[in-house]
Amino acid sequence: MTLVYVALGANLADPKAQLDTACQALSLLSESDFNVSSYYRSKPMGEVVQPDFVNAVACFHTHLSPIALLDALQAIEHNQGRVRLQHWGPRTLDLDIILYGDEQISSPRLTIPHIGMTLRSFVLIPLFELAPTLILPCGTPLKRFITSAIEQELSVIEMPRRALAQ
Repeated sequence: MTLVYVALGANLADPKAQLDTACQALSLLSESDFNVSSYYRSKPMGEVVQPDFVNAVACFHTHLSPIALLDALQAIEHNQGRVRLQHWGPRTLDLDIILYGDEQISSPRLTIPHIGMTLRSFVLIPLFELAPTLILPCGTPLKRFITSAIEQELSVIEMPRRALAQ
């Protein structure tokens, strides 16, 4: 089994409910305890005018390969109405593999660790909440990327729902 971290984000069609539904679906992929961070509100990236996002990070162990996990995440997105119309545009749900064990993968379909994760408060803060002593595959402690500026970019909107029933 491999410990994976998945980022969740939504800003359309009741974002908190979208994340709740996604967590239930993700828990079915889990081979052991499923944990999710608090839900955070964040400003959208890019130039597209759109509502704020609700973000979280989930972690769980899985037997799925990285590509099989990616396929499962994309199926969950599709089932929740995800349509890919615009880069960095609004969405019902976005699920990204942030970390897959200690693996470093670079392929046309998948890059792990996720590109830009160390620059995105909506990934770093929820990830740090779940794993404050985490060492990234590059050997750098996660804590090194947590700055006061990063911490101030988000606001907690809902406390964690640890260990969802499977």
